[in-house]
Amino acid sequence: MTDSAYRVETTSRLAQWRIDNLASCTYRKSDPFKVGKWNWHLAVEKNRTLFIKLYPEISNLTRENPPIASFIIRIVSSVGDRKILVHPEITDKQLKNSDDFVWPVEVPLTGKFIIDLEFLDLKAASPNGGEISSIWTQELTRKQSNATALASLGRMLSEGIHTDIVINASDGSIGAHRAVLAARSPVFQRMFAHDLKEKENSTIDLPDMSIEACQTFLSYIYGNIQTQDFLTHRLALIRAADKYDIADLKEACHESLLEDIDTKNVLERLQSASLYQLPKLKNCCMRYLVKFGKVFDMRDEFDAFLQCADRELISEIFHEVLAAWKGF
Repeated sequence: MTDSAYRVETTSRLAQWRIDNLASCTYRKSDPFKVGKWNWHLAVEKNRTLFIKLYPEISNLTRENPPIASFIIRIVSSVGDRKILVHPEITDKQLKNSDDFVWPVEVPLTGKFIIDLEFLDLKAASPNGGEISSIWTQELTRKQSNATALASLGRMLSEGIHTDIVINASDGSIGAHRAVLAARSPVFQRMFAHDLKEKENSTIDLPDMSIEACQTFLSYIYGNIQTQDFLTHRLALIRAADKYDIADLKEACHESLLEDIDTKNVLERLQSASLYQLPKLKNCCMRYLVKFGKVFDMRDEFDAFLQCADRELISEIFHEVLAAWKGF
Protein backbone atom coordinates (compact mmCIF):
# COMPACT_ATOMS: atom_id res chain seq x y z
CA MET A 1 0.00 0.00 0.00
CA THR A 2 1.28 3.48 -0.88
CA ASP A 3 2.42 5.61 2.08
CA SER A 4 0.11 8.64 2.21
CA ALA A 5 3.10 10.87 3.03
CA TYR A 6 4.33 10.40 -0.54
CA ARG A 7 0.99 10.32 -2.38
CA VAL A 8 -0.01 13.21 -4.63
CA GLU A 9 -3.72 13.79 -5.20
CA THR A 10 -4.66 14.81 -8.73
CA THR A 11 -7.45 15.95 -10.98
CA SER A 12 -7.02 16.40 -14.72
CA ARG A 13 -4.67 19.41 -14.39
CA LEU A 14 -4.23 19.98 -10.65
CA ALA A 15 -1.91 18.15 -8.25
CA GLN A 16 -1.59 18.58 -4.48
CA TRP A 17 1.01 17.10 -2.18
CA ARG A 18 0.35 17.42 1.55
CA ILE A 19 3.45 17.55 3.74
CA ASP A 20 2.58 16.88 7.38
CA ASN A 21 6.05 17.37 8.78
CA LEU A 22 9.52 17.96 7.49
CA ALA A 23 12.71 17.55 9.48
CA SER A 24 15.29 20.32 9.53
CA CYS A 25 17.56 18.45 7.13
CA THR A 26 15.72 16.13 4.79
CA TYR A 27 14.93 15.07 1.24
CA ARG A 28 11.60 13.64 0.16
CA LYS A 29 10.34 12.64 -3.27
CA SER A 30 6.68 12.02 -4.02
CA ASP A 31 5.23 8.92 -5.59
CA PRO A 32 4.75 9.30 -9.36
CA PHE A 33 1.50 10.99 -10.42
CA LYS A 34 0.10 11.20 -13.92
CA VAL A 35 -0.92 14.43 -15.59
CA GLY A 36 -1.18 14.50 -19.36
CA LYS A 37 0.96 11.81 -21.02
CA TRP A 38 3.69 11.82 -18.39
CA ASN A 39 4.27 10.58 -14.87
CA TRP A 40 5.65 13.32 -12.62
CA HIS A 41 7.45 13.73 -9.32
CA LEU A 42 7.54 16.53 -6.82
CA ALA A 43 10.48 16.66 -4.42
CA VAL A 44 11.37 18.75 -1.39
CA GLU A 45 14.89 19.23 -0.13
CA LYS A 46 15.57 21.12 3.09
CA ASN A 47 18.87 22.24 4.50
CA ARG A 48 19.09 25.90 5.33
CA THR A 49 16.74 26.66 2.47
CA LEU A 50 13.72 24.69 1.28
CA PHE A 51 13.93 23.68 -2.38
CA ILE A 52 10.94 22.41 -4.33
CA LYS A 53 11.44 20.50 -7.57
CA LEU A 54 9.11 19.34 -10.32
CA TYR A 55 10.21 16.93 -13.02
CA PRO A 56 8.88 14.11 -15.21
CA GLU A 57 9.71 10.51 -14.42
CA ILE A 58 12.55 9.26 -16.60
CA SER A 59 11.17 7.09 -19.40
CA ASN A 60 11.48 6.60 -23.15
CA LEU A 61 8.58 9.02 -23.60
CA THR A 62 10.36 11.70 -21.56
CA ARG A 63 13.62 11.21 -23.42
CA GLU A 64 12.05 11.18 -26.87
CA ASN A 65 9.30 13.74 -26.31
CA PRO A 66 9.94 15.80 -23.16
CA PRO A 67 7.05 17.90 -21.87
CA ILE A 68 6.98 21.65 -22.29
CA ALA A 69 5.00 22.88 -19.31
CA SER A 70 3.20 26.04 -18.30
CA PHE A 71 2.14 26.00 -14.68
CA ILE A 72 1.54 27.82 -11.43
CA ILE A 73 2.97 26.36 -8.24
CA ARG A 74 2.03 27.50 -4.75
CA ILE A 75 2.79 26.63 -1.16
CA VAL A 76 -0.11 26.82 1.25
CA SER A 77 0.85 26.70 4.93
CA SER A 78 -1.93 25.68 7.32
CA VAL A 79 -0.20 26.44 10.60
CA GLY A 80 -1.15 29.69 12.33
CA ASP A 81 -2.10 32.37 9.85
CA ARG A 82 -2.74 30.82 6.46
CA LYS A 83 0.22 31.69 4.23
CA ILE A 84 0.26 31.32 0.47
CA LEU A 85 3.53 31.58 -1.41
CA VAL A 86 3.22 31.75 -5.17
CA HIS A 87 6.03 31.23 -7.64
CA PRO A 88 5.84 33.47 -10.73
CA GLU A 89 3.98 31.70 -13.52
CA ILE A 90 6.13 29.36 -15.57
CA THR A 91 5.47 29.47 -19.30
CA ASP A 92 6.59 26.92 -21.90
CA LYS A 93 9.49 25.47 -19.93
CA GLN A 94 10.91 22.17 -21.12
CA LEU A 95 11.34 19.74 -18.24
CA LYS A 96 13.62 16.71 -18.57
CA ASN A 97 15.21 16.18 -15.16
CA SER A 98 15.17 17.27 -11.52
CA ASP A 99 17.38 20.29 -12.19
CA ASP A 100 15.10 21.94 -14.76
CA PHE A 101 12.70 23.47 -12.24
CA VAL A 102 13.99 24.26 -8.75
CA TRP A 103 12.20 26.76 -6.50
CA PRO A 104 14.25 28.00 -3.52
CA VAL A 105 11.78 29.08 -0.85
CA GLU A 106 13.34 31.73 1.35
CA VAL A 107 10.41 32.05 3.77
CA PRO A 108 10.79 29.57 6.66
CA LEU A 109 8.01 26.99 6.89
CA THR A 110 7.13 24.87 9.88
CA GLY A 111 4.44 22.25 10.38
CA LYS A 112 1.98 21.20 7.71
CA PHE A 113 1.86 22.70 4.24
CA ILE A 114 0.53 21.85 0.79
CA ILE A 115 2.33 22.08 -2.52
CA ASP A 116 -0.34 23.07 -5.01
CA LEU A 117 0.55 22.59 -8.68
CA GLU A 118 -1.75 23.70 -11.48
CA PHE A 119 -0.79 22.87 -15.07
CA LEU A 120 -1.98 25.61 -17.40
CA ASP A 121 -0.76 23.77 -20.48
CA LEU A 122 1.41 20.86 -21.53
CA LYS A 123 2.97 20.79 -24.96
CA ALA A 124 4.86 18.22 -26.98
CA ALA A 125 5.68 17.46 -30.57
CA SER A 126 2.79 15.91 -32.47
CA PRO A 127 2.89 12.08 -32.76
CA ASN A 128 3.96 12.34 -36.39
CA GLY A 129 6.61 14.96 -35.67
CA GLY A 130 6.38 18.54 -36.78
CA GLU A 131 5.29 21.53 -34.75
CA ILE A 132 4.90 21.58 -30.99
CA SER A 133 1.37 22.02 -29.69
CA SER A 134 -0.78 21.46 -26.62
CA ILE A 135 -1.36 17.78 -25.87
CA TRP A 136 -4.89 18.61 -24.75
CA THR A 137 -5.62 20.27 -28.08
CA GLN A 138 -3.97 17.32 -29.86
CA GLU A 139 -6.16 14.86 -27.97
CA LEU A 140 -9.36 16.81 -28.62
CA THR A 141 -8.49 17.18 -32.29
CA ARG A 142 -7.64 13.48 -32.56
CA LYS A 143 -10.94 12.43 -30.96
CA GLN A 144 -12.96 14.77 -33.18
CA SER A 145 -11.09 13.60 -36.26
CA ASN A 146 -11.54 9.93 -35.37
CA ALA A 147 -15.26 10.38 -34.67
CA THR A 148 -15.80 12.18 -37.99
CA ALA A 149 -13.78 9.61 -39.92
CA LEU A 150 -15.69 6.68 -38.37
CA ALA A 151 -19.03 8.34 -39.07
CA SER A 152 -17.99 8.85 -42.69
CA LEU A 153 -16.84 5.23 -43.04
CA GLY A 154 -20.13 4.07 -41.55
CA ARG A 155 -22.05 6.13 -44.12
CA MET A 156 -19.94 4.69 -46.93
CA LEU A 157 -21.11 1.23 -45.90
CA SER A 158 -24.72 1.91 -44.90
CA GLU A 159 -25.47 4.14 -47.92
CA GLY A 160 -23.38 2.16 -50.39
CA ILE A 161 -21.30 5.18 -51.40
CA HIS A 162 -19.01 4.25 -54.34
CA THR A 163 -18.83 0.56 -53.41
CA ASP A 164 -16.61 -1.46 -55.73
CA ILE A 165 -17.06 -5.03 -54.55
CA VAL A 166 -20.03 -7.22 -53.62
CA ILE A 167 -19.96 -9.66 -50.73
CA ASN A 168 -22.32 -12.61 -51.13
CA ALA A 169 -23.45 -14.13 -47.85
CA SER A 170 -25.55 -17.29 -47.57
CA ASP A 171 -28.83 -15.39 -47.85
CA GLY A 172 -28.06 -11.98 -49.31
CA SER A 173 -25.46 -9.56 -50.64
CA ILE A 174 -23.94 -6.27 -49.56
CA GLY A 175 -21.63 -3.77 -51.23
CA ALA A 176 -18.26 -2.83 -49.74
CA HIS A 177 -14.96 -1.14 -50.61
CA ARG A 178 -11.78 -3.00 -51.56
CA ALA A 179 -9.51 -0.36 -50.03
CA VAL A 180 -11.20 -0.55 -46.62
CA LEU A 181 -11.19 -4.35 -46.58
CA ALA A 182 -7.55 -4.50 -47.70
CA ALA A 183 -6.50 -2.00 -45.04
CA ARG A 184 -8.08 -4.10 -42.26
CA SER A 185 -7.18 -7.60 -43.43
CA PRO A 186 -3.94 -8.92 -44.94
CA VAL A 187 -5.95 -11.76 -46.45
CA PHE A 188 -8.21 -9.34 -48.33
CA GLN A 189 -5.15 -7.33 -49.33
CA ARG A 190 -3.50 -10.38 -50.92
CA MET A 191 -6.79 -11.35 -52.52
CA PHE A 192 -7.08 -8.02 -54.33
CA ALA A 193 -3.37 -7.78 -55.16
CA HIS A 194 -3.32 -10.98 -57.22
CA ASP A 195 -5.39 -12.10 -60.14
CA LEU A 196 -7.78 -14.21 -58.11
CA LYS A 197 -11.45 -14.68 -58.94
CA GLU A 198 -12.45 -12.17 -56.24
CA LYS A 199 -10.45 -9.45 -57.99
CA GLU A 200 -11.64 -10.43 -61.45
CA ASN A 201 -15.32 -10.82 -60.57
CA SER A 202 -15.44 -8.03 -57.95
CA THR A 203 -17.20 -10.40 -55.57
CA ILE A 204 -16.36 -12.26 -52.38
CA ASP A 205 -18.37 -15.33 -51.41
CA LEU A 206 -19.03 -16.01 -47.72
CA PRO A 207 -21.41 -18.99 -47.93
CA ASP A 208 -20.92 -19.89 -44.25
CA MET A 209 -22.11 -16.49 -42.98
CA SER A 210 -25.65 -15.11 -42.85
CA ILE A 211 -26.32 -11.64 -44.20
CA GLU A 212 -26.94 -10.36 -40.66
CA ALA A 213 -23.59 -11.72 -39.44
CA CYS A 214 -21.89 -10.40 -42.59
CA GLN A 215 -23.36 -6.94 -41.99
CA THR A 216 -22.06 -7.05 -38.42
CA PHE A 217 -18.62 -8.18 -39.61
CA LEU A 218 -18.42 -5.28 -42.05
CA SER A 219 -19.75 -2.86 -39.42
CA TYR A 220 -16.83 -3.81 -37.18
CA ILE A 221 -14.36 -3.30 -40.03
CA TYR A 222 -15.90 0.11 -40.79
CA GLY A 223 -15.95 1.13 -37.13
CA ASN A 224 -19.69 1.47 -36.49
CA ILE A 225 -20.67 -1.86 -34.94
CA GLN A 226 -23.58 -1.99 -32.49
CA THR A 227 -23.05 -3.77 -29.18
CA GLN A 228 -26.08 -6.03 -29.43
CA ASP A 229 -25.17 -7.10 -32.97
CA PHE A 230 -21.65 -7.92 -31.76
CA LEU A 231 -22.98 -10.05 -28.89
CA THR A 232 -25.44 -11.87 -31.14
CA HIS A 233 -22.88 -12.82 -33.80
CA ARG A 234 -19.69 -13.39 -31.77
CA LEU A 235 -19.08 -16.94 -32.96
CA ALA A 236 -19.56 -16.00 -36.60
CA LEU A 237 -17.32 -12.99 -36.10
CA ILE A 238 -14.55 -15.01 -34.52
CA ARG A 239 -14.67 -17.45 -37.42
CA ALA A 240 -14.40 -14.58 -39.92
CA ALA A 241 -11.67 -12.87 -37.87
CA ASP A 242 -9.64 -16.07 -37.88
CA LYS A 243 -10.19 -16.67 -41.60
CA TYR A 244 -9.28 -13.12 -42.64
CA ASP A 245 -6.59 -12.53 -39.99
CA ILE A 246 -8.19 -9.59 -38.16
CA ALA A 247 -6.45 -10.00 -34.81
CA ASP A 248 -8.22 -7.22 -32.89
CA LEU A 249 -11.66 -8.58 -33.75
CA LYS A 250 -10.60 -12.09 -32.79
CA GLU A 251 -9.32 -10.87 -29.43
CA ALA A 252 -12.46 -8.79 -28.80
CA CYS A 253 -14.65 -11.84 -29.43
CA HIS A 254 -12.36 -14.03 -27.30
CA GLU A 255 -12.61 -11.70 -24.31
CA SER A 256 -16.37 -11.30 -24.70
CA LEU A 257 -17.04 -15.04 -24.93
CA LEU A 258 -15.37 -15.51 -21.54
CA GLU A 259 -17.98 -13.38 -19.81
CA ASP A 260 -21.22 -15.34 -20.13
CA ILE A 261 -20.45 -19.07 -20.28
CA ASP A 262 -23.40 -21.24 -19.23
CA THR A 263 -24.79 -24.74 -19.81
CA LYS A 264 -26.48 -23.65 -23.04
CA ASN A 265 -23.34 -22.43 -24.78
CA VAL A 266 -20.33 -24.02 -23.06
CA LEU A 267 -19.95 -26.96 -25.45
CA GLU A 268 -20.23 -24.82 -28.57
CA ARG A 269 -17.70 -22.38 -27.16
CA LEU A 270 -15.36 -25.17 -26.17
CA GLN A 271 -15.45 -26.45 -29.75
CA SER A 272 -14.78 -22.94 -31.09
CA ALA A 273 -11.96 -22.42 -28.59
CA SER A 274 -10.29 -25.60 -29.78
CA LEU A 275 -10.85 -24.84 -33.46
CA TYR A 276 -9.62 -21.22 -33.39
CA GLN A 277 -6.89 -21.64 -30.75
CA LEU A 278 -8.41 -19.56 -27.95
CA PRO A 279 -6.57 -20.80 -24.84
CA LYS A 280 -8.32 -18.66 -22.22
CA LEU A 281 -11.78 -19.60 -23.49
CA LYS A 282 -10.78 -23.26 -23.65
CA ASN A 283 -9.53 -23.25 -20.06
CA CYS A 284 -12.64 -21.48 -18.79
CA CYS A 285 -14.96 -23.94 -20.55
CA MET A 286 -12.97 -26.89 -19.17
CA ARG A 287 -13.12 -25.48 -15.64
CA TYR A 288 -16.84 -24.84 -15.96
CA LEU A 289 -17.51 -28.40 -17.14
CA VAL A 290 -15.10 -30.31 -14.91
CA LYS A 291 -14.10 -28.39 -11.81
CA PHE A 292 -17.57 -26.98 -11.32
CA GLY A 293 -19.17 -30.31 -12.20
CA LYS A 294 -21.54 -28.97 -14.85
CA VAL A 295 -20.72 -31.86 -17.17
CA PHE A 296 -22.87 -34.07 -14.91
CA ASP A 297 -25.83 -31.68 -15.25
CA MET A 298 -25.89 -31.93 -19.04
CA ARG A 299 -25.30 -35.61 -19.79
CA ASP A 300 -27.46 -35.77 -22.93
CA GLU A 301 -25.89 -32.67 -24.47
CA PHE A 302 -22.41 -33.93 -23.57
CA ASP A 303 -23.08 -37.35 -25.09
CA ALA A 304 -24.17 -35.69 -28.35
CA PHE A 305 -21.07 -33.47 -28.24
CA LEU A 306 -18.82 -36.54 -27.94
CA GLN A 307 -20.26 -37.97 -31.15
CA CYS A 308 -18.96 -35.11 -33.28
CA ALA A 309 -16.16 -33.40 -31.34
CA ASP A 310 -12.51 -33.57 -32.31
CA ARG A 311 -10.80 -36.63 -30.82
CA GLU A 312 -7.93 -34.61 -29.41
CA LEU A 313 -10.37 -32.32 -27.64
CA ILE A 314 -12.30 -35.29 -26.23
CA SER A 315 -9.03 -36.71 -24.92
CA GLU A 316 -8.25 -33.42 -23.19
CA ILE A 317 -11.65 -33.37 -21.52
CA PHE A 318 -11.24 -36.89 -20.15
CA HIS A 319 -7.77 -36.06 -18.87
CA GLU A 320 -9.29 -33.10 -17.03
CA VAL A 321 -12.02 -35.34 -15.60
CA LEU A 322 -9.49 -37.95 -14.40
CA ALA A 323 -7.30 -35.26 -12.85
CA ALA A 324 -10.33 -33.83 -11.05
CA TRP A 325 -11.29 -37.27 -9.67
CA LYS A 326 -7.76 -37.83 -8.40
CA GLY A 327 -8.05 -34.59 -6.52
CA PHE A 328 -10.96 -35.82 -4.42
